[in-house]
Amino acid sequence: MRSPARASPPTDADRDPLARARALAPVIAAAAGRIEAGRELTPDVLAALHGAGLFRLYLPRALGGFELPPDRFVQVLDVIAQADASTAWCLNQTAVCSITAVHVAPAIAREVFGPADAVLAWGIGSNAKAVAVPGGYRVTGSWSFGSGSRHASWLGGHCPVVEADGTPRKHADGKVLERTMLIPRAAATIDPRWDVIGLRGTGSDAYAVDDLFVAEPYTCIHLTRWHDIVDPALGIPYRFGATSLYAAGFGMVALGNARAVLGSFTELCGAKTPRGHQHPLRDNPVMQLQIGRAEAQLSAARSWLIEVLAQCCEGVARLGHLTMDQRMTIRIAATYAIEQATAVVEACYRSAGTTAVFEANPFERRFRDAYTISQHLQGRAMHFETVGKHILGLEPEPLFL
Repeated sequence: MRSPARASPPTDADRDPLARARALAPVIAAAAGRIEAGRELTPDVLAALHGAGLFRLYLPRALGGFELPPDRFVQVLDVIAQADASTAWCLNQTAVCSITAVHVAPAIAREVFGPADAVLAWGIGSNAKAVAVPGGYRVTGSWSFGSGSRHASWLGGHCPVVEADGTPRKHADGKVLERTMLIPRAAATIDPRWDVIGLRGTGSDAYAVDDLFVAEPYTCIHLTRWHDIVDPALGIPYRFGATSLYAAGFGMVALGNARAVLGSFTELCGAKTPRGHQHPLRDNPVMQLQIGRAEAQLSAARSWLIEVLAQCCEGVARLGHLTMDQRMTIRIAATYAIEQATAVVEACYRSAGTTAVFEANPFERRFRDAYTISQHLQGRAMHFETVGKHILGLEPEPLFL
């Protein structure tokens, strides 16, 4: 049997993922309707993304990845999200999953991420456990919201570890020890009922395994502990915590989606004369004000998010890890980005009038995608409270930091 193809490391001449994203954006935008209808990325889009290496943005260079710093990574997401939010969401989700490559042995990383079409995806779930046995674990559990899992080759299952007698295994600090199990997608039972109002194209299915043996080498430290690792040998993206990377990426997906809506609304203002009016929308001072305000909202939120990430990259290069202040700043910049993006999309949708309700126009799908993003834990208003507590010298809840 022929061995699977291996991805070649990008050369200096073609190591520009932002240019690659811009070249692919029209292809993705043209497929957006099919992506939503099929609840997954289409074969042509998948082939294009793999061909451009855009599933490998956070992978180490040794595995054919770009090893991008987060401030550059989110700029790629921005371009893709303007073409289709579901595609950008999948790229962010699976990119963060791919950082697992630095937390397993090199041979395992090559097996999981070496094939040119390799993708690791995972979801969340509280109904899981990994029973420690000789050589590994017997894993039983179910997980949901596995964005990108329909085109994944491997799935991840986050599990608390228990001893054979059911006693939880714990860290030195007394917290329950959790590990992430790497599971071939073919070994899991998939529940494909992704019936939602927005981000339909992410195919964020649920999946489960029952008493599956997972050998120790195919497990790694749980993502909530990534930010505890200080290793000067690791590249910049691997010294960020997973939650900070997710927050930044999904914040930019929201901004890219909103940028596309604002562009469509600006075009509509020049083309539409509302019933009962004599002049197009662009001549209306209210519309002029709205577009100017929306431009300020999106540009400010985007610039702040990128600036925060760039500063954090510099800090991580010096210290080896994110400080709590930096994690808080990423959290508030990402949450603010989602909040502002949602506000812009809603304003444009409402001002577009009945034009916005037709599926043939871009507003309806983008509106649903925006509000689905806003419902995600990354967009919760409670994050402002968390950051406020930190600023005031109070102890914030550590969840989602």
